[in-house]
Amino acid sequence: MSFKPAGRVQMRSLPKLSITLAVSLLALAGCGSSSSSTSSSASTPTSAPAATTSTPATTSSSASAPAAQVSVKTVSGLGPVLVNAQGHTLYIFEPDNKSKVTCVGACASLWPPLKLASGEKAAGVGEAKSSLLASDPDPEGGQVVTYAGWPLYTYAADSAAGTANGQALNSEGGLWYVISPSGTVIVKAP
Repeated sequence: MSFKPAGRVQMRSLPKLSITLAVSLLALAGCGSSSSSTSSSASTPTSAPAATTSTPATTSSSASAPAAQVSVKTVSGLGPVLVNAQGHTLYIFEPDNKSKVTCVGACASLWPPLKLASGEKAAGVGEAKSSLLASDPDPEGGQVVTYAGWPLYTYAADSAAGTANGQALNSEGGLWYVISPSGTVIVKAP
């Protein structure tokens, strides 16, 4: 009688062993191919952002030392104002009082600050004055680019470069304004 139960146990164990062996072989085969695809895909993203963030006038300086770029663009009704590397209008938040970053949490989701990567410095391009660029600590971590002492932000509702939908807007507990290349806050409505 002991022979029959042992036979049944062996019959049940054999398919489990075969399945376990097959799964193990597939896993090993998959591991070998994923490492080569990982290395090839890792090199692709590294080169793609450099091409996207470079501008024709600053390609050589962008490639050697990446930086948060601030430049100038003329916005209808406001004149020349500061913009980021993508041409999106930059704003100051009146409650920052030219001294520290106060737009955090939900405010920073609607008005994202122009942040610096670790070890990065802001660069003035064109009419933007490098002498007026600096940075302040972000209470949520990292550094925010400042111009003439004002922390700089973009506005989520500015869907295209060259728009200034946030100008003179009372939002998140204060007024938002664009800033000129001279560092003067422009308070007029567009």
